Amino acid sequence: MATAANPKRPPPTSDQMNAKVFLYSLLLALQYGAQPLISKRFIRREVIVTSSVLTCEVAKVICALIFMARDGSLKKVYKEWTLIGALTASGLPAAIYALQNSLLQISYKNLDSLTFSMLNQTKIIFTAICTYLILRQKQSVQQVGALFLLIIAAVLLSFGEGSSKRSSGGNSDQILFNGIIPVLVASVLSGLASSLCQWASQVKKHSSYLMTVEMSIVGSLCMLVSTAKSPDGEAIRKHGLFHGWTLLTWIPVMSNALGGILVGLVTTHAGGVRKGFVIVSALLVTALLQFIFEGKPPSLYCLASLPLVVSSISIYQKYPYRVKKKES
Repeated sequence: MATAANPKRPPPTSDQMNAKVFLYSLLLALQYGAQPLISKRFIRREVIVTSSVLTCEVAKVICALIFMARDGSLKKVYKEWTLIGALTASGLPAAIYALQNSLLQISYKNLDSLTFSMLNQTKIIFTAICTYLILRQKQSVQQVGALFLLIIAAVLLSFGEGSSKRSSGGNSDQILFNGIIPVLVASVLSGLASSLCQWASQVKKHSSYLMTVEMSIVGSLCMLVSTAKSPDGEAIRKHGLFHGWTLLTWIPVMSNALGGILVGLVTTHAGGVRKGFVIVSALLVTALLQFIFEGKPPSLYCLASLPLVVSSISIYQKYPYRVKKKES
């Protein structure tokens, strides 16, 4: 009697997918929330920023390739990968994110932290708009309300820290053209890049692991080019890439790399808008961890934002957009 071929794995049920999305989101919130404390504790001041970022990108590539080999997709990707497909799916978002980061650096130097944080939170709205324009993914009225609640919570979370730094009395034109406009453009670009990543993964079925590899390589190449004339580049050439590193420095670097992979998984399975909810929730995790490990109590703004975050997540999940059936 002929033996039956090994059947393919059945597609995951909706409950299994929901459980997977919840797990990815929870891990990302914990990682994103713990990252500032881990970096502060284990990265010495002597460490060159570019060296830690470059090493993190390399670690992301290695981890993503390991996960691809584990789930059996590496061979398929090797056979089907094309440069045009990579540039379309990952090159454009990577270039957009690079431009966004440059605009944020310009803006941060010309705005007080509170204004910067408030305007930077508009990326949540722009992500929803770009998701609609690119993927035709609509939001219900309740979900739109939940997004505004989330933005208010994010502003509250950054209010205490932001109010401590004030702008250095620049003139109104400088604040407008070198502060407000760059951060708003950066928010639009953030929403656009997030939606393009979601489009590539959900429509073009581009693996989130593969996108992580491609975007990390593009980002690393851009960073290597920038080191030709940057202060970090001079420091690397003078002291070496791993100047100031210890074994403990690898902890935040690897944590950040795994966080980058989790961002890709959450964007693929849940979308860019829900990723925004996870990132804001992570700010609460940071406040909790600061209280546990540093004895720093959460501010009143943090406590006020907690019910807003919980309510916004609950409303967004409970009232998804539903297509109205036409009456016959």
